[in-house]
Amino acid sequence: MSIEAKYAKLLVNYCLELKPNDKVYIQSSLLAEDLVREVYREAIKVGAHPEVSLDFRERNRIFMANANEDQLNHVSAITKHIINNFDASLYIRAPYNLKEDGSIDPEKRKIRSKATNGLNQVFSKRTAAGSLTRSLCQYPTNASAQEAGMSLEEYKEFVYTACHLYADDPAGEWLKIRKEQQRIVDHLNGCKKIRYKNQKSDITFSIDGRTWINSDGRVNMPSGEVFTGPVEESVEGVVHFDYPSIYLGKEVRGVTFEVEQGEIKKWTADVGQEVLDQVMSLEGARYFGEAAIGTNYNIQRPTKNILFDEKIGGSIHMAVGQSYIQTGGKNQSVIHWDLISDMRDGGLIEADDELIYKDGKFII
Repeated sequence: MSIEAKYAKLLVNYCLELKPNDKVYIQSSLLAEDLVREVYREAIKVGAHPEVSLDFRERNRIFMANANEDQLNHVSAITKHIINNFDASLYIRAPYNLKEDGSIDPEKRKIRSKATNGLNQVFSKRTAAGSLTRSLCQYPTNASAQEAGMSLEEYKEFVYTACHLYADDPAGEWLKIRKEQQRIVDHLNGCKKIRYKNQKSDITFSIDGRTWINSDGRVNMPSGEVFTGPVEESVEGVVHFDYPSIYLGKEVRGVTFEVEQGEIKKWTADVGQEVLDQVMSLEGARYFGEAAIGTNYNIQRPTKNILFDEKIGGSIHMAVGQSYIQTGGKNQSVIHWDLISDMRDGGLIEADDELIYKDGKFII
């Protein structure tokens, strides 16, 4: 069996859990044709109804560079129908060029974000309610390999290892992860206050009334994290994020936030201050929508790809902006931007003043 066929079986049967007559939307680029073919094949085998959309090179850049205001405000009727009526959605990342959208006019970007925000809210509500199953995954391309500082061969091995695709039974490996993470989630859901502390961070937040989620590879592949939405006004302290984060194709690194009563009052970046200033100008971006702990120890280095980097075993991350509805979070924003901090060298997590995590690993 090819690695693409193995990947497809995991995506269709474990991640999406497709059933006969499920309508599933598969979106990727032409570069991922080999994987898309196998996903399509597997979806047909289980009796689902797959629809496929394959992007071509620079499609979004061409649209954003040439669209007038009416076109920027237009939302596809087909997209509306899919988000409102389909049972499952799979997005396979397979980029041609990770920098091709970097020169898009910020004002056009704002118009487009506002136009699509309503549909994004529907998507979030349906996925939170369980009426729309979704999954996001990665197909290795040269663009992502170069961004990660790897050859394509090295990057393929990295992606497939992170997904446990070299195991005899990848789904079985993810079921083991689900069980272990559920034990952690059950403990955290009995707590009310969390403290993250490392050499440059000391930040606390309430989780009273909020829900921790077990991210076990179904919504994202790969996964390996537990996350929640902090009580918005409760976040206090200083937090530093040492790993690089990408916003609109631009790198931001060494971010430090000073937070009072939930609001980010001061923000600095060692690299990308201009980009960080732009993010902080967005509505809702000065409050946190997520706090999480990465648990995928098959991922041990940043690759400037948040799908992988936020799962690094031995890291924590917090996201500014939009909350996940299923956690009980209430923050609203057009952005959800994850920032990551290494906890493997002296990092501590306390829950209700009890030490539960040390040097990048849970001790409960």
